[in-house]
Amino acid sequence: MDFSLSDEHLRAQQMVRTFAQREVAPIIKEADRNQSMPPHLLPRMAELGILGICIPERYGGQGFDYITLGLACEELEAADTSLRTAMSVHVGLNSLTLLQWGSETQKQRFLAPQARGEKVAMFGLTEAGAGSDVAAMASTARRDGAEYVVNGEKMWISLASLAHHILWFARTNPERSDPHEQLSAFIIETDRPGVTRGDIHGKLGLRAGSTGWVHCQDVRVPAENRLGEEGEGFRIAMSALDNGRYTVAAGATGLIRAALEASVKYAKERKTFGREIGRHQLVQQKIARMSRDYELARLAYLQVGWMKNQGLRNTREVSLAKWFATDASFDAANEAVQVHGSYGYSDEYDVERYLRNSKAAVIYEGTSEIHQLMQAGYALGYRQDGDLRCELPTYDPQVWQGESGDQ
Repeated sequence: MDFSLSDEHLRAQQMVRTFAQREVAPIIKEADRNQSMPPHLLPRMAELGILGICIPERYGGQGFDYITLGLACEELEAADTSLRTAMSVHVGLNSLTLLQWGSETQKQRFLAPQARGEKVAMFGLTEAGAGSDVAAMASTARRDGAEYVVNGEKMWISLASLAHHILWFARTNPERSDPHEQLSAFIIETDRPGVTRGDIHGKLGLRAGSTGWVHCQDVRVPAENRLGEEGEGFRIAMSALDNGRYTVAAGATGLIRAALEASVKYAKERKTFGREIGRHQLVQQKIARMSRDYELARLAYLQVGWMKNQGLRNTREVSLAKWFATDASFDAANEAVQVHGSYGYSDEYDVERYLRNSKAAVIYEGTSEIHQLMQAGYALGYRQDGDLRCELPTYDPQVWQGESGDQ
């Protein structure tokens, strides 16, 4: 296992870093205050190829590997969590799920325009009464000839007011005894009659991003828009979460780095008792912990990226990476505010925004408590992954960076 980055990795990382630091960082504070995403950012990410960075070229993407996806997410969140969240949803939860489970027709029709950034995609799993308990969802999809009639509402959906497609999960087989076998997945265009949506305001963090609700009222969806077979929805959702959690872990690593860099800079500028506060041991302790956690979180997500490149099941490893990195990012942001003292409590400095943003990631894509239970289950031998088909296609540069060929 070699964690050294190739020249290709470094070039892609630098491209995303340049975009994030030059084009996002200078305007993100005002966007956070306005509680809206600057409308040009997603088109700009599309122009740079970021929205399809790890999708094969034959489907409109850039053909980079999964490690590159992680590096991109780290750089985006080092500027602001809202853009990494968009990346997690559009690429991690939606596009990679279409790559893994979609038919060739679905890939050409939906995945390719998403990879090119012509269409933006979101992920519809969470409901008001169904978060960690996915099987409790109330959304339904009733077969009616060559169509399904979809009803229900999804909550806390990133890109709710901006996306063109949503990967929607609903109950299709209520007669089955196992609730996990009652769910199916559908690709729904948001301009279909009966689809309404809106943003949620008043959030603690992620204010520069779109988070909202999507409602379906008797929405007719062609059967060819179903992803996988009836009853495979739970497996599809779990495989999607393996990919989404990877992007969250990588992004949280970027937030740790941002908190660390901000703290180091301030600790060398601010003086108390006649010397830089960086000379005080308790400030050094905080910075040392941030530095430690950054390195550990980075190693954890690079390991998962390597496993994804090999086509290896990584549910346990990505759960651990997500759990550790998000908890560590919250701790790092909290300590960064402490290092900055009273100024850390003001939006004059970015660390206040880091702290607000960091809280979301310990909740979505599996709360920290859920991941603790998962890791305990693995350690005790109570949890087994079985045959959930959570492996992504193995990365092959000769295929992914070519216009044709089997994958």
